[in-house]
Amino acid sequence: MTFRFIFLFVICCNSICLAQLQDSVAIQNNSIKDTIAVKNAVAKDTLIDIKQDVVTTITPVKEEDSLSIKGFKDDTFLAEIDKKWRQELYNNTLFDTIYKSVTELTYGAIDYPELPTDTLKKRLKALDARTPFNVSYNPSLESVIKSYLKHRRKHLQKLMTMSAFYFPLFEQELDNQNIPLEIKYLAIVESALKPNAKSRVGATGLWQFMFGTGKEYGLDVSSYVDERSDPIKSTVAASKYLARLYKIFGDWDLALAAYNSGPGNVTKAIRRSGGYRNYWNIRHNLPRETAGYLPAFLANMYIFEYAEAHGFKRYKPELVYFETDTIVVKQMITLDQVSEVTGTPIEQLQFLNPSYKLDIIPVVKGENYTLRLPTDVIGTFVNNEDKIYAFAKAEMEKREKPLPQFFDAKDKIRYRVKSGDYLGKISRLHGVRVSDIKRWNGLRSNNLKIGQRLTIFPRKPVVSKPSVVVQKLKPKPIIGDVTIYTVQNGDSLWSISQKFSGVSIQNIKDWNGISGSKLKPGMKLKIGKG
Repeated sequence: MTFRFIFLFVICCNSICLAQLQDSVAIQNNSIKDTIAVKNAVAKDTLIDIKQDVVTTITPVKEEDSLSIKGFKDDTFLAEIDKKWRQELYNNTLFDTIYKSVTELTYGAIDYPELPTDTLKKRLKALDARTPFNVSYNPSLESVIKSYLKHRRKHLQKLMTMSAFYFPLFEQELDNQNIPLEIKYLAIVESALKPNAKSRVGATGLWQFMFGTGKEYGLDVSSYVDERSDPIKSTVAASKYLARLYKIFGDWDLALAAYNSGPGNVTKAIRRSGGYRNYWNIRHNLPRETAGYLPAFLANMYIFEYAEAHGFKRYKPELVYFETDTIVVKQMITLDQVSEVTGTPIEQLQFLNPSYKLDIIPVVKGENYTLRLPTDVIGTFVNNEDKIYAFAKAEMEKREKPLPQFFDAKDKIRYRVKSGDYLGKISRLHGVRVSDIKRWNGLRSNNLKIGQRLTIFPRKPVVSKPSVVVQKLKPKPIIGDVTIYTVQNGDSLWSISQKFSGVSIQNIKDWNGISGSKLKPGMKLKIGKG
């Protein structure tokens, strides 16, 4: 995978300095090359559930039951289609197969009569004429292209669907940095378009930056934020890094090879090849992963450029980049709180804001952290900004604040599901991801049962909560005039409270003996004066 070291060396005027740099690069190269084979970091890992309140069986709350300013009800059929598309976004299969597709290339003859060699030669010649990369025909490249078309069609179709969101923003930033737009295909080889992809050695994001290299190129990494996973900021950083490599080698093929294995390995391969500077002439002297890196890049470029000719479909994604916008956050807020007050699915918020490691957007002096939302939600958020922040602050102040009890990350605990628990709540309590809890316990859905035992490997301080005897709430008497409100489709406690001056969510709960947030159309609520 992409070599990520702090690129601070100054070009030496003699070969001795450069040779010394090569040796230091080679030491680290073998460990870096495992980067794509990892299964432990994909966008799906940040999914959490919307809060739910059930007496006997805990099930995910439907959208109309969550706190929602919008309160609109979605079309059931279209919602199911959107759900399937989101599953593709968070599927780690693509990321897991990239490593094999690069390192296990054999370059043998592939029987694929649908693409005659003469046709491929003509197309590659046309592609070569409009790109700075060397995409002229050779048998090895033909083998890779036909192998992908024959054995990876399903994966390629998924990548094309996802690219409809990412490629426009890539092209915009690449153009701003005066970098060839075809570099966008590099993100497919690097991360399979997974913004939270993370390797065993820590290379992270769409462009697989190591910690030090990311810091060098202005990518902030803290306990709350990892800008290596930010699609825009990481693309800008990758563009700057590649521009420096191109300035050194004067050839984009070699720049890509250096991006993957390090400049030292490239110059070493050039020397061992007798001074040749064409990638295909030095490929046999490059590390195995890098030897398959550029062919995989060029094969993806060809297939994407001639997708329709090979029967691939261009599907419109659920959401496109230009249908989103950002808001500078003024107060700490969590993505699940944003989901509750806007009605936006938590999965969509996590997809649009992948750089927030704990699904928490902090407020730090000197930093302007932003929240990316669909444009149809931006107005709702801005118009209710003060109320939303007040809600978030009040919700956070209600959380337990005793001294935490620490667990070793290697220790496992057995957690007993209680009334009011849901996977998102349990995951935040222990500093893990919902997908982790599902994987550790073999769960195939978000449903939990009271008393169910869960195996958890906590990664952050766990707060020991005092035992609480759950009692059935009794409605508090209302002093003065009482208004009877009939719950309508799309109503939530939040939206109802906004219809009555001085009335809070807690008031409505107290007056009606409600412990959770679930409402049903037709339910009668007593409303007093706040």
